[in-house]
Amino acid sequence: MGNSIGGPRVLLRQLRACMAEPLGSQERLDKIVSLIAENMRADVCSFYVLRDDGALELFATKGLAPESVHMTTLRLGEGLVGLIAAQAEPLSLDDAPSHPGFAYRPETGEDPYYAFLGVPVLRAGQTLGVLVVQNAERRHYGEDETEAMLTTATILAEMIATSDFDNLIKPGSDIDLRRPRMFTGVSLTEGVALGTVVLHDPRVVVTNFIAEDTEQEQRRLEHALEQMRVSIDAMLDHGDMQPSSDHREILETYRMFANDRGWVHRLSEAIDNGLSAEAAVERVQNDTRARMMRQTDPYIRDRLHDLDDLANRLLRVLTGDGPAMGGKELPDNAILVARNMGPAELLEYDRTKLRGLVLEEGGATAHVAIVARSLGMVAVGQAQSIVSMCETGDDIIIDGPAGAVYLRPTPDIEQAYIDKVRVSARRRAHYAALRDKPSITRDGVEITLLHNSGLVADLPMLDETGAAGVGLFRTELQFMIASKLPRLHEQVELYSQAMAIAGERPVVFRLLDIGGDKVIPYMRSMAEENPAMGYRSIRLGLDRPGLLRTQVRALLLAADGRPLKILVPMVTETFEFRQVRLVVHREIDRLRRAGKPTPSRLELGAMVEVPSLLFELDQLLPEADFVSIGSNDLVQFLTASDRGNPRVAKNYDPVGLPRLRAIRTVVDAARRHNIPVTMCGELAGKPVEALALMAIGMTRLSMGPASIGPIKELVLNLDLKPIRMSVAAALSDGAEGIVIRDLIKEWIDKQNLPV
Repeated sequence: MGNSIGGPRVLLRQLRACMAEPLGSQERLDKIVSLIAENMRADVCSFYVLRDDGALELFATKGLAPESVHMTTLRLGEGLVGLIAAQAEPLSLDDAPSHPGFAYRPETGEDPYYAFLGVPVLRAGQTLGVLVVQNAERRHYGEDETEAMLTTATILAEMIATSDFDNLIKPGSDIDLRRPRMFTGVSLTEGVALGTVVLHDPRVVVTNFIAEDTEQEQRRLEHALEQMRVSIDAMLDHGDMQPSSDHREILETYRMFANDRGWVHRLSEAIDNGLSAEAAVERVQNDTRARMMRQTDPYIRDRLHDLDDLANRLLRVLTGDGPAMGGKELPDNAILVARNMGPAELLEYDRTKLRGLVLEEGGATAHVAIVARSLGMVAVGQAQSIVSMCETGDDIIIDGPAGAVYLRPTPDIEQAYIDKVRVSARRRAHYAALRDKPSITRDGVEITLLHNSGLVADLPMLDETGAAGVGLFRTELQFMIASKLPRLHEQVELYSQAMAIAGERPVVFRLLDIGGDKVIPYMRSMAEENPAMGYRSIRLGLDRPGLLRTQVRALLLAADGRPLKILVPMVTETFEFRQVRLVVHREIDRLRRAGKPTPSRLELGAMVEVPSLLFELDQLLPEADFVSIGSNDLVQFLTASDRGNPRVAKNYDPVGLPRLRAIRTVVDAARRHNIPVTMCGELAGKPVEALALMAIGMTRLSMGPASIGPIKELVLNLDLKPIRMSVAAALSDGAEGIVIRDLIKEWIDKQNLPV
């Protein structure tokens, strides 16, 4: 590098020595800019730090007026420094004052300087500040000098992130890196949680930034790259990998990037400039992330996630770090933050300390979201870029219903949520006091309240809520969190534990409901145009009788002579229900022949969620012991609107006249045939919807454990008969223009119900 003294390696060694000296913050910064100016043969070196109010403040300078330090500020986008910060791109000029973006600050005394080179100081793609050198002579800074400045900026970024600048910042201000941030995502569960961030896949902390021996660092990089490529190839060659799986596509992308010559060349170049192999990975990924974050193309932003993951993999190989937090010790009130994660990974954490979950990806139907709901954990998904914006130990608040996440919240926001949590705690204590009260309306109608469940971990909540039993045990959750198909003895163990915890209370076990949005990674499946209406649930079970027989056998063995309730999902025609019943009776005969106990009472029920079954109820119900309504699927099929598509999912009220009439058809038919009917969908746990269901004669509601208290309080304060008469009139053929939701709300106001 022609115009510098000794090159970037000499400068980096000098910076390392400066970092080790016992200096104050300002003294250290002043020495750093002097060293850079000397090495770059620059008349001026200045360092600007981005504050939380969006202003770039001059923190240190060599060559400009000393009194301008902490006095001169520029807004983002203002002047050359503001432009570099906003665009996260270097800028080299031989005549800076003639540039249209130049902003003159008389207090700095920068009149005589023409040549200008400024680079962004980046960390995880975020702009933390700007580093500038200037010269009186007109000259152009070359690529080598720009590269040297970017390398130096990597060291400064780490210094900003890890040093205490509190004594340099004006009261009431802070650096941008630590400013409060708010993310609007998608609500995955109810509730509010306050705690501290724990990164599921924490960024590897690079401690060795400066290379002692660049040739040795190049060899370390080559070895780590080769090791990573081999591991990616091995995963792709794994026998269980499906050709059409999303996981395979991601690994294919990793392989493409890992063999990209441009990426590898940039890493090698950063080492040549004096960085260690780890620091080179961090430096190149910082630049890439800064550029890609400013793209609007969603494909490019998705590739950014892939590159981030790949860079982290490479750093782990270089440093020998383990893969993720996993079972490591958690702080109290831990809130897990992740790009994405599987349900099995979530279950590895200590649930006594885990308060919430925030995901960059993950919608309401993601497997991990289903498990979080089952565990009663507060969770929000699709909080864009939160992983790169936070550090383990940061304060964080999750507002589940609003889908909002507050990172490093301000004191007033924190106090507002503390008050909210206190109110919520008082409410929970109030609901706990209702636990042992019979769930009967004021006018004597008994309403049976049940849990939806799927994990042994959430069954102890039966004692806390006083629920009458489990109206829906989702057996597929065991399959979703396993790395391979659960064997017979594993299924028997789970079902036995569930029955033991429930005790005398009934548990309705739904047969395996996989397919659609519940993809099991180790089971091969073809890509489908419309998976919700495809090869799933009991269709898959009847087509793969070994799978169905094994599960039925496991349930019968687990019952061990106790009563057993089995629910058949997604029945489309009565014929399918008869087929399942045949399988069940064959397995009972097999148990008898083996001299093993059979259930003292076996009840087989059908799930009504396919609209065609509404027209075959009189054929189905004489053969079923009970029926359950799956409102989630029934409503989406009745309205031809995908519940996972936010553009249409909210267009149709689930308790609008046509949907409520369809549900009433099932209730009336069950009454005629004298068999119980239970609502198992999300509607059962929402007060307005639950009241609408009770108004059409539904007396069995199964819901998430958190909803039992509010619904029971509603029941205890309710005069149901007048509401039933009012809704019956609204549902009559002659009624027009009536909105059921509004009608129910009027009754809530009239009876002053706690909603």
